[in-house]
Amino acid sequence: MRSVFRATRILRELVRYRLDSLLDGSGAEPLMRLLRPFVPKARGEIAALSRGARLRMALQSLGPIFVKFGQVLSTRRDLLPPDIAEELALLQDRVAPFDGVAARRIVESELGRPIAELFAEFDETPLASASIAQVHPARLADGREVVVKVLRPGIEKQITADISLLRALAELAARHHPRAEKIRPLEVIAEIESTLKGELDLQREGANASLLRRNWKDSPDLYVPEVHWSHSAERVLTLERVRGIPSDDVKALDAAGVDRRVLAAKGVRVFYTQVFRDNFFHADAHAGNIWVDPSTPGNPRFIALDFGIMGQLPARDQYYLAENFMAVFQRDYRRIAELHVEAGWMPASVRIEELEAATRAVCEPYFTRPLSEIALGEVVVKLFRTAQQYELTLQPQLILLQKTLLNIEGVGRLLDPQLDIWAVAHPVLEQILRERYSPAQLGRELRKRMPEIMTHAPDMPRLIREWLVQQTTGQHALQMRSLDLQALVAVSREGQRKTVYAILGTGLMVTAAVLYSLEAGGPQVFDVAAAVWIAAVGALGAFYAAWPKRS
Repeated sequence: MRSVFRATRILRELVRYRLDSLLDGSGAEPLMRLLRPFVPKARGEIAALSRGARLRMALQSLGPIFVKFGQVLSTRRDLLPPDIAEELALLQDRVAPFDGVAARRIVESELGRPIAELFAEFDETPLASASIAQVHPARLADGREVVVKVLRPGIEKQITADISLLRALAELAARHHPRAEKIRPLEVIAEIESTLKGELDLQREGANASLLRRNWKDSPDLYVPEVHWSHSAERVLTLERVRGIPSDDVKALDAAGVDRRVLAAKGVRVFYTQVFRDNFFHADAHAGNIWVDPSTPGNPRFIALDFGIMGQLPARDQYYLAENFMAVFQRDYRRIAELHVEAGWMPASVRIEELEAATRAVCEPYFTRPLSEIALGEVVVKLFRTAQQYELTLQPQLILLQKTLLNIEGVGRLLDPQLDIWAVAHPVLEQILRERYSPAQLGRELRKRMPEIMTHAPDMPRLIREWLVQQTTGQHALQMRSLDLQALVAVSREGQRKTVYAILGTGLMVTAAVLYSLEAGGPQVFDVAAAVWIAAVGALGAFYAAWPKRS
C-alpha cells in the first residue's frame, strides 16, 4: 500500500509540473494529446518556467532519490537535450531540517552515551540540512570544534521504496526502449543505488575522508578535515570543523584578497592528480562541498567537504582514459578511435577510419579557438555523443568522472574566465603517466607482488609439465563461455538428432566416394556395391535431416 501511495504522489507531481511536455516528439505523444484535456492546467508561475526547470523542481519536490537521479542524468549529456541537462546540473540537495531533539536522540543511540558525556557543547540547531543528513556544530571535551553529521530518521525506508519504483521503470525501459542496450537503464539505477547506500553509511564516508586526508596530508593545494572516530558510527559522523569561503562566492574571495587565477589552476591540478595518481577522487565537487581557505590569499588552498560520493576506476579504464586525454591533447584522432575499441567501449567491428573522421569533426572546431576558451569536459561529452552513433556502450563507472570533470571546469572558469585548462592539465597528466609507468614503478609493483609470486612459484614447473604433456598427447581441451555459444547450444538441442543424421549422412557419402575412387585404381578391398550401399545410407540420412519439421 505504501508503494501505491508513493506512486500516486509521483504521478501528482508529474502532472503538477506538466512534465508531459517532455514526451513531445516521442511515440507517446498521441496518447498525451488524448489525456491532456483531462489534466488541470499548470499554475501561472509553473507554466512560465522552461521544461528543464519544471523537471528540476519536480525532482526536488519528490525527495533525495529523485534529486540524485537528476544529478546523475545531468552527466548523461549524450542522452538529454542541452536545456534539460543544464537545469538538472543545478540540482541542490537542500531541504528543511528535522527536529534537533531527534538528532540528539540518534547520536546518543548510535554512540551509546548521553550527549553531555560525548560533547562539552552540542547545538540542536543545524548548520546545514540536506535530504539524507544534517550537520550540527559541537565542541569536544578538550575544546576542539567539530561538526556532527546525523542521518535523517526513516531515510533508509524511503530510499528503498523509491529505488524499487525506479527499478520498475528501468525494467520497462530495458524492455521497450530502442537504445536500451546502449543506455543500460538497469545499470544506471544500480549505480544510483550503490551511491545512495554509500551515503547512508556514515562510517564509510568517514573512511573516505580519512583516505583522502592521507593522500593530501600537508598539501598546500587541498585540506581535508580530520575524522574523530571515537564519536562516529554508521548513522553519526564527527569531523573537525573548518571554515572557509564557498568556491563560487567570487565577491567574498575578492574581498579576502584571494588570487583566483592561482586557485583555478590548482583546482584543475587537484582533480587530475586525484583521478590518475590516487585513483580516488571527490565525485560531488560542487561549490557547496568545495570551500577555499583564505588564510594565505597569495597561495590559497581548497577545503573538501562531504565525502559520501567518491570515485574510483578499474585500472584498465583508468589507463585507457588517461591515454584518451593525452591523445586529445596531442590531437591524435586515430589514437582516440583505436583506444575506444581497445578498451571495449566500442565493438571491434567499427571501422577505425570512420570513427577517426568523426572524432576529427568534433575536435577540430575547438582548436580554432584560443586554448583558454576550450572546455575539456565539453569536448569529452561531445566525443561520447558522437561515438554513440557508432554503437558506443556507455560505461556506468565513468559517469561520476564525467560529472566531476564538468563541475571542476565550471568552478575553474568561474574563478578565472581566462583559465587555460589544457595548459594546466597536460603537464600534470604527462608527469603522472611518466611516473606511473616508469621502470621504478614497475619495480615497486613487482616487489609488492613478490610474496604472491614466491607462493605460487613452486607449482609452476609441475603446471608447465602437465600443460606440455596435454599438448603432446592431444588431451588439451579448450573451454569457452559465451552467450552466443549458449544460444547456439539451445538451438542445436532442438534439432540435435537431425544434425547428427546430416553429419553422418554427408560423411558416409564422402566415404563412399573415396572408397569408389580407391577401388577404381587400387587393390580390391571393397567391391563397388559396398560403396554404393554406403552412399545410399548416407543420402537417406541427409534427406531425413533436410526434411522440414512439422509445426
